[in-house]
Amino acid sequence: MKKDVIIIGAGITGLTCAHQLKRKGCNVRILECKDRVGGQINSVEADGFVFESGPNTGVVKYPEVAELFESLTGKCELETALDSSKRRLIWKGNSFHALPSSLPTALRTPLFTWRDKFRILGEPWRSKGKNPNESVGSLAERRLGKSYVDYAVDPFLSGVYAGNPYNLPARLALPRLYNLEQEYGSFIRGAIAKARIPKTERDKKATKKVFASRGGFSRLVEALTESIGEGNIITSASNIKVNPADNNTWTVTYDKQGENVSLTANYVVTTCGAYSLPSLLPFVEESTMADLSNLYYAPVIQIGAGIRNCKGHQWKAFGALVPSRENKDMLGILFPSAFFVGRSPEEGAAFAYFIGGTRHPEYLQKSDEELIGIVNKGLTEMLKYPEGTQADSIRIFRHERAIPQYEESSDARFAAVRKVQEQYPTLTIAGNLRDGIGIGDRIKQAFDVAEDIANK
Repeated sequence: MKKDVIIIGAGITGLTCAHQLKRKGCNVRILECKDRVGGQINSVEADGFVFESGPNTGVVKYPEVAELFESLTGKCELETALDSSKRRLIWKGNSFHALPSSLPTALRTPLFTWRDKFRILGEPWRSKGKNPNESVGSLAERRLGKSYVDYAVDPFLSGVYAGNPYNLPARLALPRLYNLEQEYGSFIRGAIAKARIPKTERDKKATKKVFASRGGFSRLVEALTESIGEGNIITSASNIKVNPADNNTWTVTYDKQGENVSLTANYVVTTCGAYSLPSLLPFVEESTMADLSNLYYAPVIQIGAGIRNCKGHQWKAFGALVPSRENKDMLGILFPSAFFVGRSPEEGAAFAYFIGGTRHPEYLQKSDEELIGIVNKGLTEMLKYPEGTQADSIRIFRHERAIPQYEESSDARFAAVRKVQEQYPTLTIAGNLRDGIGIGDRIKQAFDVAEDIANK
C-alpha cells in the first residue's frame, strides 16, 4: 500500500525528502507558507551576475549529496569548485593573508604568533579535554593556542555560524573536530588515522569538495520541484496545523485564499524552523514545546555585489574572513565568480558580503544606503580596488533568522524531539534544528528520513 506523507516546508530538506519518498513509491504533498519554494535558497540573476540570497556553497561530505544530483541527471548539474577555492584569506592589520597550506607558509604567516607556531608541534601529546560542554574557542585555545583561535577558528565560526566560538560547544557545533580529540586524543593524530581508514566506492563519493548547482542553487530547487511535481506542492498555505487523528493517521489543516483545507496522511514530516513549531504542533505539551523551540537563529545580511570590469584585478580565492578582534563591520566576503563559472561577466567579478551575526544583530537595522557604503568601502580599503570604485550591481538580502546556533540548550531540544517522536512514531521533526546546518547536512537528513519512512 502506498504511504501518504505530508511534508511541512519546501526548503532543501523538505524538497529532497519528498523527491526521495516519491522515488520510493510514496504519495507526497508539501505545504509551504511562503509564495515560493526553496526556503533560504534563491539565486538572483541581475545585470549578468548570479547572486545567492542564501547559501552560496555546500561541501560534498556525504555520498548522499552526489547521489541526489545523480538522481537528477539531465535536470541540474553538480558543480565542484575550481582549485582557487582552496585558498582562504584572513584579514589582519590592513590586509588579507592566506591561511597556511604547507609547513613553509605556516612558518612565514603573520597570522599566528611564533609561540603558537612552535606550540602546535606538541598538539598530539596534549591531554584530552574532560568538559563535554567545552566551547569551540576553549578547545582550540587549549590545543592550538590563542592566536589560532583569533585568526583561524573565530573567523571560521563566523563564516559557518555567524557566531561566537566561545558560545558554541564543540561537540554540538563541530562534532567531527570534537570527536577527533575524544577518540584519538589529538586533532593531528585523529586526522591521520581517519585518512588511513579504507573507503568503499560509495564512501569515495564524499569528496569533501566545495559544491553548488551549476548556475546557482535555484537550479537544484527547480529540478526537485519538477521531480516532485508542482501539483504536489502547495505554496501560500497559512495557519498550518498538524494534529493526531484516528487509526494512527494525521489531520493537517491550512488556509488558502480564504478557504480552510483539511488533509489526512499516514506520516507527517516537519522541516520548518524551530520557531514555527508552537503553532504548527498544538497538541505538544507546553513544557516539551518550550524545549523543542528553544533555538536562536543569528541574523545575517548577505549582499551580492558585482563589478563588470575588474581591469585585471581579480581575487583568486574562496573568500576572505574577518576576525572579530579586527573590529570591522563585516564577517567576510565570498568570491563565487573565482571558483564557479558563469557567476559574472568574463572580465568582472561577483562578491557576497556577510554582515551582522550574533555579535552585531543591530546591523540588520542599517539602511540600504549604509550597507551599500560598507560594500564600496570594502572594495577599496580591503579588496584594494582603485579609490572611487563602486559596485555596478548590488542586491541586499536581509535574514532575521539566518543560521541556527547549536548552543548548550540544544541537548534539551534533541531530547524533546526524541520524546515527541517516540510518542508519535509516524511524526518526524526534521530541519536545521538538528543534524547540522549545511546544505550537505540537510540533504543527508532528508535521505535518512525518507529511508526510515519507506521502511516502516
